[in-house]
Amino acid sequence: MELKVINVQGQAVEGLQASEVLFGREYNEALVHQVVTAFLANARSANRAQKTRAEVKHSTKKPFRQKGTGRARAGMTSSPLWRGGGRAFPNSPDENFSHKVNRKMFRAGMAAILSQLVRDERLVVVDNLAVETPKTKEFVGLVKSMGIEQGLFITNEMDENLYLSSRNLPNVLVIETQQVDPYSLLRFKKIVITRDAVKQLEEQWA
Repeated sequence: MELKVINVQGQAVEGLQASEVLFGREYNEALVHQVVTAFLANARSANRAQKTRAEVKHSTKKPFRQKGTGRARAGMTSSPLWRGGGRAFPNSPDENFSHKVNRKMFRAGMAAILSQLVRDERLVVVDNLAVETPKTKEFVGLVKSMGIEQGLFITNEMDENLYLSSRNLPNVLVIETQQVDPYSLLRFKKIVITRDAVKQLEEQWA
């Protein structure tokens, strides 16, 4: 299939022949949901911890006598039923949030996302993406000349000028092809990708 290509002035130029496997696949909502959910789950860090009844600071003294008070019997104030007591099933730093997704499923999910982006005209292919000096103003001018103000920019090779000139923009993310993930592809309204980056994505997933 042929992808539309524009230059840095936003003018249409010769199209790019791309893989039908990667950019012409039917959209599978269930598969995309599974791939995105797994990516977000695998990005989680288990850093929350709660204490059990053995770990909370408390006295081992019986809070009141067993009978005659009309209250429910209690042996320690560390009970999960008490305020300040331990948790019955506490969260642990050893908790594992990871989801397993087969490589074949991940490739199919990424192809479904990219294909849908092409159909929705949210994917823009450009000849080149480079700035001469590490200045945000220059990158903003480059992006506006293409008719795009915010989005995800994918390049085959990140140079220092491009990284420094784009990192302060809140609605812009510039990444290399190895860093492309399903969540970012769906999060941004526009995806701008260079010709060379398209070829690299085809080598990775097609």
